Amino acid sequence: MMARYPPGVRLQYPNYVSDWQPMNKISGLCKVAPSLFISSYEGARDTQLLRQHGITCVVNATPDLPNPGAARTGIEYVRVAVDDMPSAQLSAHFEYIAQKINQVKLSGGRTLVHCVAGVSRSASLCMAYLMRYEGLSLLASHQLVKSARPIIRPNNGFWKQLIDYERRLRNLNTVHMVQTCFGEMPNIYTGSYEFFRKSMRYCR
Repeated sequence: MMARYPPGVRLQYPNYVSDWQPMNKISGLCKVAPSLFISSYEGARDTQLLRQHGITCVVNATPDLPNPGAARTGIEYVRVAVDDMPSAQLSAHFEYIAQKINQVKLSGGRTLVHCVAGVSRSASLCMAYLMRYEGLSLLASHQLVKSARPIIRPNNGFWKQLIDYERRLRNLNTVHMVQTCFGEMPNIYTGSYEFFRKSMRYCR
């Protein structure tokens, strides 16, 4: 069966995992790249699943959820104590977590990044890593993570921090915040949803 790639990612990310398949359940682990996975807390609690996928490091992007089985599994746990709020400074952790994921990759290990639902904080950290160490743009990073876990949607505050991070890394931006009648949102969303297109007549 031919590998499926998000548009433009294959050329920008030649090491992109070739055995990509859509997640079969929201609670499972979703493979972003050969050494990087994303999940909800429910998935991260399944130690059998962690062993099955060879996870050696877990990034827990919550301020209070425990690391289940940390003492007996031999897995390294890293805490990012940030709430899923637009005002939360997740960008303060971008460099350290990206560096950690890269170190685990170079040592032959695999990292799982999770928050509560695997939608906002964990997705943002994965995208920051892909920009920093895999050379992807923010747009391509979002496409890649979303292809692995379609439910991701960082909050607006995290989007602004990712946009600022891309500008600092590359001196350009591939995603922009725009004002709409539904409020501020990344421009990648304005053409994505059928309801948005159909509702534009109410914005006039």
